[in-house]
Amino acid sequence: MKLSFSSCFLAIFMITALIHAGTTRDLRNVAEPKIPKTYASLKATGADDTAAIQKALDSCAKGEAVALSSGIFHSGPLNIPSGVSLLVDSGVTLKAIPDPKLYDLGDNRCGTINYYGTVCKAFITISNAKGSGIYGKGTIDGQGGEKMIGYDISWWTLTVNADVKGIAVRNPLLVNINDSEDITVYQITLINSPFHHLVGTRTKGFTVWGVTVNTPHATRYNDGIVADGSQNVTIAFSNVFTQSDNIGVWSLNAPAKQISVYNNNLISGSGLTIWSATLYGVSEVSFCNITLSNLYYGIRIFSDKQKGRLVSNIIYDNICIINVLNPINLDTDFFHLNGSRTPEFRDINFNNVWVKTGGNFILNGNSDSYPIQVSMNDVHVPKDTVWSVNYSKIKGKLLDDSDNKSCGQFGIN
Repeated sequence: MKLSFSSCFLAIFMITALIHAGTTRDLRNVAEPKIPKTYASLKATGADDTAAIQKALDSCAKGEAVALSSGIFHSGPLNIPSGVSLLVDSGVTLKAIPDPKLYDLGDNRCGTINYYGTVCKAFITISNAKGSGIYGKGTIDGQGGEKMIGYDISWWTLTVNADVKGIAVRNPLLVNINDSEDITVYQITLINSPFHHLVGTRTKGFTVWGVTVNTPHATRYNDGIVADGSQNVTIAFSNVFTQSDNIGVWSLNAPAKQISVYNNNLISGSGLTIWSATLYGVSEVSFCNITLSNLYYGIRIFSDKQKGRLVSNIIYDNICIINVLNPINLDTDFFHLNGSRTPEFRDINFNNVWVKTGGNFILNGNSDSYPIQVSMNDVHVPKDTVWSVNYSKIKGKLLDDSDNKSCGQFGIN
């Protein structure tokens, strides 16, 4: 492999052992979730089922679930109360009615591109709750590609139009969880979200297990699974196929820490991302046993001086990367924006990482005072790989990918 350095680059290569801090994970002992007892079962009517579903959720006993047991349900926004769960049985689909008026917050801006900010209710909301969840082998369909009622375009087309005008559109999230505790999302399939699919914000104790996100034809604002300002998070045994960040960790609203992401398979999209909005810091995150294939980005941490803060104690272990344009991209100046919030990436640890195909490898630190600090142990890249490295300190040794190992479902075989 070849390293392309600027004059300001400081690189230190030495053989070291990675020391994994015991707190670099979800501190809970998380096991595979169990589906709650069913309080009531509903069958689809073929019409608008919003009122019936919401009534059942509101009357449901805590610790139990409302089951959608048969048919295709059509609904507007739903709120899942504290202690209550929604169960979507196998073969059942819950579809979001694509009417912007249903999701509007009262100012008639949902479904428009003339305003920057959150202007729509989510399809499913869990807020200020404890012990709630979404379960089942059924499907929740945001219908992002369907024409909006009263319009001749879809949510996704609206996003494309906003991009052309340089405006960040805010369509409805598919599932929005905020300010909650001990929330579980298990086995469900999420498709066609108008915006991001599953976002947990300021939530303590957030388990995402066996979830499928399958939206291959969406826009670039359709992240799969996002933990924003949340603590004690586990994202495991999930398959994420989308056109934006597959799994994202943000600290836009609060510190993000003690997060375990393991046994996942990511296809298309922008891979494992610690996003630019690291305003409150991201730390103690482990990404283990993950396959990244056919992506624009693989492993990605990016920020800027407007939204940056400290990103530290991050572990990537048993990661297999194949057919990815940008396999490793750590960039403290991604958007080239000025500000007073200096991003700092340190204690970024790569262990048993295999890159099977070539691409762009970038480590772009902030300055001599704030270099990216990376440790590499048992990191394999294709022969003659060229790295672009600025303001970075690297400990460890890069190895040519000379073995015949291949990517499995969750990491290297």
